[in-house]
Amino acid sequence: MSIVLITGDHPRHKFFVNEMLETGLISGWIAESREEFIPETPMNLNKKTKELFKYHFDQRAKWENEFFSSADISSVSSLEVNKDSLNSNETIQFINSKAPKLVISYGCHKLESSLIENIPAKFWNSHGGLSPDYRGVTTHFWPSYFLEPQMTGMTLHETTDKIDGGALIFQSCAPLTRGDTLHMLACRTVQNYSYELRVKLKTLDLDNIPQGKIQKSSGRIFKGSDWRPEHLSLIYNLYEDKIVDLAISGEILGRIPNLISVI
Repeated sequence: MSIVLITGDHPRHKFFVNEMLETGLISGWIAESREEFIPETPMNLNKKTKELFKYHFDQRAKWENEFFSSADISSVSSLEVNKDSLNSNETIQFINSKAPKLVISYGCHKLESSLIENIPAKFWNSHGGLSPDYRGVTTHFWPSYFLEPQMTGMTLHETTDKIDGGALIFQSCAPLTRGDTLHMLACRTVQNYSYELRVKLKTLDLDNIPQGKIQKSSGRIFKGSDWRPEHLSLIYNLYEDKIVDLAISGEILGRIPNLISVI
């Protein structure tokens, strides 16, 4: 009776793995080597936007390193992969050697049907956004950009071919905390999700894994091309990265998240 994890290798992903290990249910971890955490600044930006771009990603690295201190996760059997080898026979063999009842992914590239169909286990995916409202990528940025930071959350859903469109298993948001910046809120959201999911998994009967709740609307899928460095001006210049405080004080309003859990 076990769970195998497939994640990226950024600080938030390692924090997630460490929290899941506390359940005593994790028998294996596949770690995908992801892109550099701080991207190179595009050369075609004007000076002010370049400065915002660098500041934005420097802040992300700063707060992720503060929230997600490095943990020793060498105790779990692991396999290192990259994007090209993620869906390889070696990965399939590693997972099957652990005979899991459940495979949970977070922060890795797409798991292909060629992998899923060769592993007799349920597959769930952790998505950094509230589905169906915020599907796709950069989904911890967009809620603040649209002035509803309370919609910053995470979703555990059944893994399907639809982008973050599988039936919903569990959703979580972090309570808004005065003084939090965009990146602090994102980190707190991952922390809270990891804590809550750890507790949920301890009560999960792996012999009777529940069915998820079908998503009734398509919501919106955000693509990588939707985000541009110019969007940073609203966060940092117009609102001075104080959108959380404005929401707490009631100066900006927005939707109230309707969180779902079947476990």
